[in-house]
Amino acid sequence: MENEEKIQKHIVRSYFHNLLDMRSDMLSYEDLHDMMKENIIIHGANMWILMMAILIASIGLNVNSTAVIIGAMLVSPLMGGILTMGYSLAIRDLGLLKQAGACFLTQMVISLITSTAYFTLTPLTTATSEMIARTSPTLWDVLIALFGGIAGSIGNTRKKASNVIPGVAIATALMPPLCTTGYGIATGQFSFAMGAFYLFTINTLFIGLSAFIVTKLLRVPSVREMDEKRRRRANRIVTVLIIIIIIPSALTGALTVYKSILDKNISDYLNKEFVFENTQLVQNSVDNANRKISVSLVGEHLSDERISELQDRLAEYNLSSYTLHVTQDEVNTDSEQVTIAVQQNTIQDLEKQLKEQKAENAELSENLNKETDYAALSEKTAAVFTKLTDVRCGLMAGEKGNVLLLKASVSGELSEEETETIKNFLKAESGVEDVELEIGE
Repeated sequence: MENEEKIQKHIVRSYFHNLLDMRSDMLSYEDLHDMMKENIIIHGANMWILMMAILIASIGLNVNSTAVIIGAMLVSPLMGGILTMGYSLAIRDLGLLKQAGACFLTQMVISLITSTAYFTLTPLTTATSEMIARTSPTLWDVLIALFGGIAGSIGNTRKKASNVIPGVAIATALMPPLCTTGYGIATGQFSFAMGAFYLFTINTLFIGLSAFIVTKLLRVPSVREMDEKRRRRANRIVTVLIIIIIIPSALTGALTVYKSILDKNISDYLNKEFVFENTQLVQNSVDNANRKISVSLVGEHLSDERISELQDRLAEYNLSSYTLHVTQDEVNTDSEQVTIAVQQNTIQDLEKQLKEQKAENAELSENLNKETDYAALSEKTAAVFTKLTDVRCGLMAGEKGNVLLLKASVSGELSEEETETIKNFLKAESGVEDVELEIGE
């Protein structure tokens, strides 16, 4: 009985050992060393491939094309030098480390020159979302580089070629931040360039660290021995360097998490507390710098006591440091109060309501066309829709009748729903069915 239990335990241990063993299908130490040396050989073909990859990535960033950027990362030869640096540090081959460092530095300089030259010549100078995404590294970028580097280092040591390295090249994204750095230099936006280069530094360091870890786990023999004192000193230097690199990204990641939680709390507060029978929330904005939440309401006016209660409820959503600013307006048609449901998620209900009232209010609408005070309407629109500034309204003749024209500036951008909300509001206020907006920044 005891022998059977021992056999079963041995079978289980053997199964998991074979399942997780990284050494079973790895290259021989000699072949691995030769491959690492080949990774850092600089010749014309490699440099031309690198420059073409940089140009492809720069164009992809310039036109905001994710597919083109991914294609450039697959072509890029940058990964090999970083893996060799981590490998040579693990086996204490200082000569190979210096060669790998020189190779990588050369590739980096050529990449920066190429991307800077491209962005200096291109007529498209606006930063795209793909570029902006590479300027604020967080702790997640550190983890991606670390885990991606481990996967790449393991795949790089296998006897059979695999698709791991191309996948890691995409995940860890060495090429895009380097090209974005070139954009920042070309356009004189050095804070932009520094953020992108910081992401490139994170990816480089942690891919190299991953190669170091994997090489140690594979028990590749060292080419030279270090005494205990020098080993501790080297470990301290590496540890301090890692901490210095991680701290800013960890802080940025913490701020990202905090902002995400804050946005959710504000959203929950607005969605749960601003639900009334005869009053609709039509617009809201948040000023995090001044800790203020502004809302615009249409319908029955809320009492001061109700607004004070809403202010007090902020604490239940961990928003006690925020103040609430409420703008209210009330719409009356034919001596009968009509609550306009212009909240973004009730636009369809509003359109249905307006169609049902169209026949009843035809005569009233005709009078309103003549009697509407457009100066007052401009002020009212600006008060309800706080994103709009320099609001001016007026009536003009169109091919099919009168057209109400609104001209204004906007801070940020208006979504299609917000634009439709403004039009519906103006239709209800003026009685004019044809509304046109001219809104600029």
